[in-house]
Amino acid sequence: MNKNPNDSIKIKEDWRKQSEKLQKKFSQLTNEDLQFESGKEDELLDRIGSRLLKSREEVIGIIKKIQE
Repeated sequence: MNKNPNDSIKIKEDWRKQSEKLQKKFSQLTNEDLQFESGKEDELLDRIGSRLLKSREEVIGIIKKIQE
């Protein structure tokens, strides 16, 4: 099964700063929701999506905007 390129995201270097921006925008996100380990992007997307009640694609879009 091939993944759609829009179905994944590469977490850029300073995730701590990005996660702070996400927490400011979405106060319901916890530090646990935003905990990131290299290679576990899927788990991160799932946690954020679950907390925000957003689809995976919506979460990817939110993170991409934060990375701009």
